[in-house]
Amino acid sequence: MEYYALDIIVGKGPSARTIRLDLPKFTLIGATTRIDLISSPLLNRFGITHHLDYYKNEEIKDIITRSSRVLGVKIENGAAERIAESSRQTPRISNRLLRRVRDFAEVRGTGIIDRSAVEETFKHLEIDCYGLDPTDRKILETIIYKFENNPVGLSTLAASMAESRDTIESIYEPYLLQLGFLIRTPRGRRATKLAYEHLGIKYPGENTLL
Repeated sequence: MEYYALDIIVGKGPSARTIRLDLPKFTLIGATTRIDLISSPLLNRFGITHHLDYYKNEEIKDIITRSSRVLGVKIENGAAERIAESSRQTPRISNRLLRRVRDFAEVRGTGIIDRSAVEETFKHLEIDCYGLDPTDRKILETIIYKFENNPVGLSTLAASMAESRDTIESIYEPYLLQLGFLIRTPRGRRATKLAYEHLGIKYPGENTLL
C-alpha cells in the first residue's frame, strides 16, 4: 500500500515543531455552498472543481418515493409530484415536507399519502405551489406594499421585517431570485412582475419600474 507523507506544524513561533504522519493514499472531496469563503491557495489544491446544479422535479419525486419506503408509508404518484413541486429542488426540504405530510395523513387521514393529504398539509403550513412559505411572501409583500416596490437595501428590508440580513440573504433570497420573483439593482431589491402575478397583486405597469 502506498502512503502520503503529511507534515503537520504544531504550535507557533520558535517552539513550533513538525510531526510527520504516513497516511494511506486517499481521495478528498469537499462540498460547499459558499466557495467564496475558501482561500485561493486551498481551492487551487483541489484537482477538479465542479458546480452542482439543482435537482429536477422528477429527480426530487424519485427521492420522495424512496424516502416514503424508508418511512414505511404508502404514497400515491400524484402526491409525490405535488410535494416535489414545493420542495425548492432540494432533497432535504422534500424529506422534511414528506414527514409533515406523513404526520398529517396518519393523524387526520387514512395513513396513505394522497394528493388531498398533501394539499391539506400545505394549507396548514401556508406553503404554496412554488414552495414559498409565509416569510418568502412577506419579503415580497414588504417590498411591494411598504416600499411601493422602490429599490430597498438589504439592511432596511431586514430591519422592517425584524429578520437578520444573513437569514434573508442566504436562506430566502436565492430561491426568490431563482424563480424570478426578486431582482437586485444597484440601489436595492425589487419585486418583479412575476411576483405580482403570483401574489395576485395588480401590477402597476412598466412605466413605474425604472
